[in-house]
Amino acid sequence: MVQISGTLVALSLLQFTWGLPEACTGICNNSHDPAIIRRADGTYFRFSTGGRIAIHTAPNITGPWTYRGAALPRGSSINLAGNQDLWAPDIAQVGNQYYLYYSVSTFGSQNSAIGIARSTSLDAGTWTDLGSTGVVSNPSLPYNAIDGNLINEEGTNNYFLTFGSFWRGIHRVRVTPTQKHGDAYQVAFDPRDPAIEGPTVFKNGGFYYLFFSKGSCCGYDRNRPAPGKEYRIMVCRSTSPVGPFVDRDGRSCRDGGGTLVLGTHQWVYGPGGQGVYRDPVLGPILYYHYVDTRIGFGDGQKKFGWNRINFSSGWPVV
Repeated sequence: MVQISGTLVALSLLQFTWGLPEACTGICNNSHDPAIIRRADGTYFRFSTGGRIAIHTAPNITGPWTYRGAALPRGSSINLAGNQDLWAPDIAQVGNQYYLYYSVSTFGSQNSAIGIARSTSLDAGTWTDLGSTGVVSNPSLPYNAIDGNLINEEGTNNYFLTFGSFWRGIHRVRVTPTQKHGDAYQVAFDPRDPAIEGPTVFKNGGFYYLFFSKGSCCGYDRNRPAPGKEYRIMVCRSTSPVGPFVDRDGRSCRDGGGTLVLGTHQWVYGPGGQGVYRDPVLGPILYYHYVDTRIGFGDGQKKFGWNRINFSSGWPVV
């Protein structure tokens, strides 16, 4: 009983330090699995699951956010179920090109693929669908090919796509921006609880930080998970983009490791689907979706949240 109480006190103290989401105005819902980037002219773009990858723009990270249309209004050319209902966008700039990664799948299926589109401006109506990256999955493989995130090894021309959801966890494959090279390998897995997904890798200082979402993501209005089992954001780190990744206690991310970055607190419930962006004005920010318990728990009510990240301890604190 003493151990349980101590755990609850420690958790309460940790939650007390979490900042509430920073300001957001305009359209702050329609933001499941957001991906953020700032164009050179100062315009912020937000891409999100649904609506064939919805695009919103704003003059500031705080908004006001305005809907601009679908990135891929005709859906994806990938011949898989779900190619008209695209998931989990990720946005990256390589040279003067922008690359938009997206997932084609249906809920609970391992028949999945990560697709890619390209634009020189980010604007709606300018995206060319390039089809599959070659990162695909089926029930014979240990991973699910969704939730792609591109990372460049600093100082090199090496690019890696980190991806995965449930099954045997999160994997990594070497890529050019448009095509995979070589076999995928595992970088994170919890053998006792496979509910991990949505990886994001972010370089800060001498470390590559692997952020991921853990827990139940969706349908909170129909079937709320047990307390502590809802979506939350975790992290491990490595000195190399290929790993191995460990948490703050030195536990391997391939064996259930993961340090909690942000979870349910006050009226913020189930934060996840995160990304990390080095804003030229604000520095590193963590962005994510969450539900506001004062409004409702439906998937369509998920809101866009963001916080600055403090890395002064060597670990991300929001």
